[in-house]
Amino acid sequence: MAAPMRRTLMVLHRANCLLLKNSELPVDVRHSGPLLLSVRTKKRYFIPPAVSLKGKKDDNTEARARAAGIVIKQEYQERTINIACTAAVFDPYIPPEGDARLSTLSKEGLKQRTEQLRQSAASQLAIRKIKEHDSDFKTKDFAERAQEIFIEAHHALTQFSKEKLHSLVTERCYPEMTRGNRYKTIRWRFMESLEPPRVVHARCPDMVTKGNLYGQVTVRMHSKQTLAIYDRFGRLMLGSEEQPKDVLEYLVIERHLMNPYSRWRLHGKIVPSWAPAKDPIIKTVAIPSPELQPWEEFDSLDYQVPKPQAVQWYK
Repeated sequence: MAAPMRRTLMVLHRANCLLLKNSELPVDVRHSGPLLLSVRTKKRYFIPPAVSLKGKKDDNTEARARAAGIVIKQEYQERTINIACTAAVFDPYIPPEGDARLSTLSKEGLKQRTEQLRQSAASQLAIRKIKEHDSDFKTKDFAERAQEIFIEAHHALTQFSKEKLHSLVTERCYPEMTRGNRYKTIRWRFMESLEPPRVVHARCPDMVTKGNLYGQVTVRMHSKQTLAIYDRFGRLMLGSEEQPKDVLEYLVIERHLMNPYSRWRLHGKIVPSWAPAKDPIIKTVAIPSPELQPWEEFDSLDYQVPKPQAVQWYK
C-alpha cells in the first residue's frame, strides 16, 4: 500500500507545480490612475460661518474671503434721481385764513393784504431770476396760462391719456393724480372762474448743483367745478355731475429753468390747514340674494337680508 500512495502523492505534487507556473505568468492588472489623492490643504472657496455662530461677532469676513481667493464686490445703495423736476415744494405758500370769504374793505381783509405785500420781497427776487431764463414770463399772463394747464391736465386725467398727462404734470405730481384711479371712471368739468387767477408766490430754488435752478410759481385760482367718481360697477362714489361747487385752490407750477426745452407743468397743490374736510366716499357692498328658479320673480319688499351667524374664534 505504500508504493501506490507514494505514486499518487507524486502526481499531485506535479499538478500543483504546473498550476503555480501558470499563475506566475506576467498579467498587467494595474489601475490607470492612482488610488489615493493628495489632500487639499488650501481652501479654494469661501465657506460661510456656521449657523451656531450667527449671533456671535464674526471677524473680518472680507479678509477671509480675500485669503480664499474671492473678491467681494462692493455694494452701493443708490437711489434714482430725476432732475427734470424737484422732489417737493420749496418754501410753500401759507394761505391766509378766511381767504375768498373776507372782503378787502374789512379790517381783517386789509391786514391780510398788507402781510402779503410785506412777504412779496422774496417773490420779486425769484421773479427776476425766472425772467432772466424765461423772457416770456409775465405775472399777469402766467396766471391764465397756469389755469389752462390745470384744465388740460384734468381733461387728460379723465381720458387717462398718459403721454399728454406727462407733458402737463411733473414726475412728482403724476403718481399723486393717478393713484387709485385704475378701475374708476372720473367725470370732471370746469364751469367758470369766480375770480381771475393771480400769482401769489414765487420761488427759484436749486438742486444737486448751485446753478441748477428751478422756478416754482404758486397761482391762486377760485372757480366753480363739478366732479363725479364712479367705481368699476358704475356706482357713484363721490361728488355729482349736476351740482357744481366753489373750489379755492393754490396751484404750484414748476419749470426746469436751465433746460431750454422744458415747459411749465403742474407740480402740486397747497392745501391750507383751515380748509374744510373732504366729503366721505360712498362705498357700496353686494347684498347676497336668494337663488331663484327661472319661473320665479324677486320681490325686494318681502326679502329680508340674512344676518351672519355668530362664530366663536379661538386663538
